[in-house]
Amino acid sequence: MRRGIIALSIVILAVAACGRGDGKLTRMRSTSNGPDEFSVLPTKPLQTPQSYNALPPPTPGGANLVDTNPTAEGIAALGGNPAATVPGGVSAGNAGLVNHAQRHGVTPAIRQELAVEDAQTRRSHGRVNIFNIGPMDDYTTAYKKQWLDAQSEKQRMQRSGVVTPSAPPAQ
Repeated sequence: MRRGIIALSIVILAVAACGRGDGKLTRMRSTSNGPDEFSVLPTKPLQTPQSYNALPPPTPGGANLVDTNPTAEGIAALGGNPAATVPGGVSAGNAGLVNHAQRHGVTPAIRQELAVEDAQTRRSHGRVNIFNIGPMDDYTTAYKKQWLDAQSEKQRMQRSGVVTPSAPPAQ
């Protein structure tokens, strides 16, 4: 009996060790002394302004006129308005949608409140992965009970008489 438990433990540890991999694909920081090819961004060619007096004052850490903006350039390449990436309010085309969404009031600091609640939820579930064999993250552990089951919801709606023409197919 004791040998069986020891053998089973060794097999479980061996299988768990095989699944870890070398971790190089999830390592995002370079630990070598060489250059990081992803930190160098090509810039646009330098240009002479129309008037040197009209230039904005330099801002440490701010954007430069020749810096690239891949998001805005992608939007422009697809025929959109690259000015949509500049923060500064809601565009006229989206004002009606935003006003309708705000009709019951809004919380200005909702992102900060959600960040605090998320941290509390994850902390309350702990980070200990003792009983789960294999990789698990604290997000999955904390929010598993809140996941939605599309098939059970579809069946519930159909039983109550709601037509579901675009319901997901059973898997």
